[in-house]
Amino acid sequence: MTAHTYRTVDVPVDGGTLRAGVWEPVEALPGEVRTVLAVHGITATHQSWASLTAELPGVRVVAPDLRGRGRSNGLGGPYGMARHADDVAALLATLGIAEAAVVGHSMGAFVSVVLAHRHPALVRELLLVDGGLPIDVPPGADPDALMEAVLGPAVQRLSMTFPDHAAYRAFWAGHPAFGPDLVAGLGPYFDYDLEPDGAGWRSSSRVEAVTADQRELVTDAGVVVAALESLTVPTRFVHAPRGLLDDAPLYSPDHVRRWQERLPALTTTWTADLNHYTVVMSPRGARLVAAQLSPTPEGARP
Repeated sequence: MTAHTYRTVDVPVDGGTLRAGVWEPVEALPGEVRTVLAVHGITATHQSWASLTAELPGVRVVAPDLRGRGRSNGLGGPYGMARHADDVAALLATLGIAEAAVVGHSMGAFVSVVLAHRHPALVRELLLVDGGLPIDVPPGADPDALMEAVLGPAVQRLSMTFPDHAAYRAFWAGHPAFGPDLVAGLGPYFDYDLEPDGAGWRSSSRVEAVTADQRELVTDAGVVVAALESLTVPTRFVHAPRGLLDDAPLYSPDHVRRWQERLPALTTTWTADLNHYTVVMSPRGARLVAAQLSPTPEGARP
C-alpha cells in the first residue's frame, strides 16, 4: 500500500504563486502528523525529494519549487536566500503549519539556514545536506571563475533543448553523478523538470534565477554567516565525499571541521560512496538522510 498521498498546491507569495508538493501520510491521524519541510537544490524541483519521502512513513513532507524553478518559474526576481526563505515561510503559513523539521539540500540548505534566522518559530530542527556552510572561496579568487568551476555544466544544461523526455533522461543517464540505473528510478523527477520550448523541451529552471542565487553564495555570504552564527536549534550537516560530477567534494573535510568548531549547534555526519546528488536522490542516500531526522517532535527541540 502507498505510504503517502501526493498533491500539489499553489500558494500566494510576493509577485505571484509558489508551487509545492505535499505528501500526506496514509496511516496517521491529522493531530499526530509531524511535518518535514524539504528544500531542493539550485537547479532542482520539489520532485527531488520523492526518495526521501518514501523513507518517512507517517510523516507529512512539504517541498516547494523555489522561485525561478519548476512550476514556480514564473516568479521573478529579486532572488536570493532571504527571498526564498520568506517564500517558504509563506507556504507554511498558508498550509497552517506552525513548526517543521527542515531539511535542505545544496542551495536549499542555505535557504533553510536563513529561514531559521528570519522565521525561527517555524524551524524545529535543521538538517543541511551538502550545503548551508559558506563556500570555501580562496583569497583573491575570481568569483566568475569559481562560479563556472562549481556550477558551469549545470548552467549550460539550462540552455539546452531536448527533442523529447527520453532524450532528457538519456542525457542524465550519461551524467557521471547519476548513471542509467539511478535515472531509471527517477523518471517522474526528470519528466517534471521539463517544459515545452518550441518543438522541443528544456529544463524549467531559469538561468537568471540560478546565476543570481549562485553569485550571492559566492560573493556575499554575509546573510548566511549571520544566520549560522545565530543558530539555536539542533543542526546536522551531512557531508558527501564526492561532488557534482562524482569528483572532488563540494566541501573539503577540513573546511567542514573548521565550521563545526565554530558552531556549537552543529554536528556532522560523514558519508561514504555518495556524491552531491545521490546523497538525497538515491535510495541509500535517502535512507541515510531520513535517519538523521529526529524520530519525534519532542526529541528535537529542548
